[in-house]
Amino acid sequence: MVSLKKHLEEEAARCLLCADAPCSQVCEKGDPARAIRAIRFGNEALAGRWIAECSDEELEAAEIACIHYDRPIRIKEMLRSIATENVAAEIPLPSLKIDFCGIPCENPFFLASSSICTNYEMVARAFDAGWAGVFYKTICMQDIREVSPRFDACQQEGSSDFYAFRNMEQLSENPVDVDLDILHRLKQNYPSKVVVASIMGQTEEQWIELAKMAEAAGVDAIELNFSCPQMRLTGMGSDVGQNAEQVLFYTSFVKRSVSIPVIPKMTPNVTHITEPTMAVYFAGADAISAINTIKSVTMGSRALVSGHKTISGLSGRAVRPIALRHILEMAQTPMTRTAPKHDDSQNDMYGKGLEISGIGGIETWHDALEFIQLGCRNVQVCTAVMQYGYRIIDDLILGMQHYLAERGVSSLDELVGEELPNFVTPTDLDRDTIVYPMIDRDKCIGCGRCYVSCQDGGHQAIDFDSATRQPRIVGTKCVGCHLCRLVCPAGAIGISKRIAKKE
Repeated sequence: MVSLKKHLEEEAARCLLCADAPCSQVCEKGDPARAIRAIRFGNEALAGRWIAECSDEELEAAEIACIHYDRPIRIKEMLRSIATENVAAEIPLPSLKIDFCGIPCENPFFLASSSICTNYEMVARAFDAGWAGVFYKTICMQDIREVSPRFDACQQEGSSDFYAFRNMEQLSENPVDVDLDILHRLKQNYPSKVVVASIMGQTEEQWIELAKMAEAAGVDAIELNFSCPQMRLTGMGSDVGQNAEQVLFYTSFVKRSVSIPVIPKMTPNVTHITEPTMAVYFAGADAISAINTIKSVTMGSRALVSGHKTISGLSGRAVRPIALRHILEMAQTPMTRTAPKHDDSQNDMYGKGLEISGIGGIETWHDALEFIQLGCRNVQVCTAVMQYGYRIIDDLILGMQHYLAERGVSSLDELVGEELPNFVTPTDLDRDTIVYPMIDRDKCIGCGRCYVSCQDGGHQAIDFDSATRQPRIVGTKCVGCHLCRLVCPAGAIGISKRIAKKE
């Protein structure tokens, strides 16, 4: 039998996440759409609270009202399978407050500099929804004229959900004075929120002038965009981020010109991100944002602009492992602060160290947790908001709070960098023991996927009985690679105890 979690995830993935969801509008005592959204964004254990008082009749009506393109979501079957006992008993949830560059943040979740934060009304709605701060869309002195269309996506056939997103967008199209006024009003009307001005100059004078104007507007910090991969003018964007010397100079110019924190935003389109990290450290920066989008190409017709294509930036959940790799490499340098604020042992030689703001494919609270555990003190989200809206903040906050509560952790600060000691070089990995995969017969559905993958992509260590449709692991051939466990669609393959390899 397929596991309950698998069933929930697959059915929730079919939900279109409608605006003003009709399924919830027909329920007087519950909110099925909110429950499904909780499952979709990593809070399946908490989803029951939104349908605890719903009758079967209401859930059946919700299913009838479901907007769909093939068949309705099986709302009743799906939501009746989740626990609703004791959902009314709220457990005390810890605060998610954390400092970043000395700035108090109500939680670690920020909007990343992009099209999701291009005017006052957008950012105000995000703040009202619960986002702690914004890295406002990059301000520059150049005339920005965007292309059309400017977006493309990588997605499975027949699905509106995309696993990677490609954009050809550049910087803010607003006049500089308009954006500065927006930043001023945001900080004035939302004093407890964190407002960061992202800027990009082309010359030393432009970097300094923009930084001074942003500080005068009252922002909390300044982000230096050294990383936009599709700037049409030379000497801007990732052209700078790929040159450690320019990164050093421009960061130094800005840092000497303002008194608020300075946060360079780095490109992943480099071989060693530690080189620009070192540059911004010695330039006196306070933190570093990473990563911006990865240079990419898509070949479909949606990438055409008047019959032509170009290289531009890729984002979305597909880039998260790459982003985490860059975060790890930066966090492992002595120039960064990746320990809790009260622990200065790692920074004895390098002073306070750079703090890290993590970016790259974050959709759920668990995604965000991975960045924090590698040393980030906040995270920035963009592509997930473009797909699902500001409302995802609800599950980001709720999931993170419950995780802290379950672990008995009172402060998010305690999680910063906690996974770093577990990372070693490939040379230092244990090569003397093995963990064999183990098939759970109760969960196995007899599809034979493990057999096919092991035969053609592994070590021919699985036999398959076509009559009984049962796979069997051949211990004498198995090398413990666990390809079978990864391809199993039913989650029927687990692990055994780690043992010493036979000589």
